[in-house]
Amino acid sequence: MPGFEKEEMKKLQLVQKRDETSKSSTNSSVTIRNVRYAECQKNHAAGVGGYAVDGCREFMANGEEGTTGALTCAACGCHRNFHRREVQTEVVCESSSPSSNGA
Repeated sequence: MPGFEKEEMKKLQLVQKRDETSKSSTNSSVTIRNVRYAECQKNHAAGVGGYAVDGCREFMANGEEGTTGALTCAACGCHRNFHRREVQTEVVCESSSPSSNGA
C-alpha cells in the first residue's frame, strides 16, 4: 500500500542537524542534534478564560519538508511551535592516527 507508507512517514517530524565543531588532520568531532516534537500544549480555551488542550500526543507534519504544511500538525491543526520540543544531542568524536605506509 503506497499511500499507507506515505502516511507513516508523515506522522513524526524528526529534524537532524550536523555541526562540525572541530576538524583537523588527526581527529574530528561532529555534533548531531535530533529534534522531536511531542504533545501539543496549546491552550484552546484561552479565549474564554479557561485551560484546555486537545490531547494531540505527537506532531504529525501536514506536508512535505520545506513546505508550509510541514509546520502544521495534521492531527490538531496547530503550528509546530505549540508542540513540546525534545532535543537529543550526541557528540561523535573520530580519531585517526597518522598513516604510515610501508612502501
